[in-house]
Amino acid sequence: MNYPVIDLHCDLLSYLTRPDTSIYDTDEIGCAVPYLKEGNVKLQLMAIFAPVENNSHEFGLKQSEIFRNLNEEENELYRFEKHHLANFGTNENIGMMASIESASAFCDENMPLKKGFENLEKIIENVGNILYISFTHHAENRFGGGNFSAAGLKNDGKAVLDYLHNRNIALDFSHTSDALAYDILTYISRENIKVPIIASHSNYREVFVHNRNLPDELAKEIIHQNGLIGLNFVRAFVNPEKVDALPEHVSHGMQLGGENTICYGADYFYTRDHPDKSRIPFYFPAHENAACYPDINAAFEKQFGANQTEKISSQNVLNFIKGLWSV
Repeated sequence: MNYPVIDLHCDLLSYLTRPDTSIYDTDEIGCAVPYLKEGNVKLQLMAIFAPVENNSHEFGLKQSEIFRNLNEEENELYRFEKHHLANFGTNENIGMMASIESASAFCDENMPLKKGFENLEKIIENVGNILYISFTHHAENRFGGGNFSAAGLKNDGKAVLDYLHNRNIALDFSHTSDALAYDILTYISRENIKVPIIASHSNYREVFVHNRNLPDELAKEIIHQNGLIGLNFVRAFVNPEKVDALPEHVSHGMQLGGENTICYGADYFYTRDHPDKSRIPFYFPAHENAACYPDINAAFEKQFGANQTEKISSQNVLNFIKGLWSV
């Protein structure tokens, strides 16, 4: 069966900020449109990313404008909205939604927070619906600690949580430090903040130890709160030496009770100028671009059954979005 696919994370937008790039550059990035079509991807989340640097918000705003232009141009991508849910999977073109990978994409380290929220509203105006926001990437910023820091939740991070209350935008834990993740859970519980939680592109630390992978306690909480955990295809997070570890991550997620939580978050990004050459190849050949989804789903169907494979491929995310949008 050729299951329709929803993928929760790619970095196509930041790639398109480079000069002379195209959504069709199959030699450059694994989420190029021809790969998405071959993989039967019917909805692709597009991350708006920015590093912690001066004027980082300008980079975020630029990506939101690229998203808006992709939607307005007559090409094979369209902005996925509420009315598309009823006929999911039938459109020949590829739906897209935006997300924010690091709040530095709307607020740099020095600007007033009020201005940062104005930038966020401008991004939302450009892209329509934001499915999720992550406070951080790898590094610490004014909101909290990233994966490679020990910092927890800061006052500006609390202000973002207050902003997200009842906004129907999920909070992404894929790039939080453990301290930030637990501080967020404590704060939203104490202050009764209504915000869904997910990990858009993370695997399980119990299967392979890496800061980017979720400890069981955090994974269980996301499952308990009916969130999503997107399988990441980056070799360093799967297990650099073991391609067969990807289904091990699925099995572990199911053992934790995540049958209705596991989905795809492949994390395709432009790798050619990445400074850490020890990570090459960044993906196993079986996972190197979005055309791989039918083969992965076929293998999952044999191991986990058709019903569970359909959930992983798209249904879990569809159910989450329907709940978020009260459909």
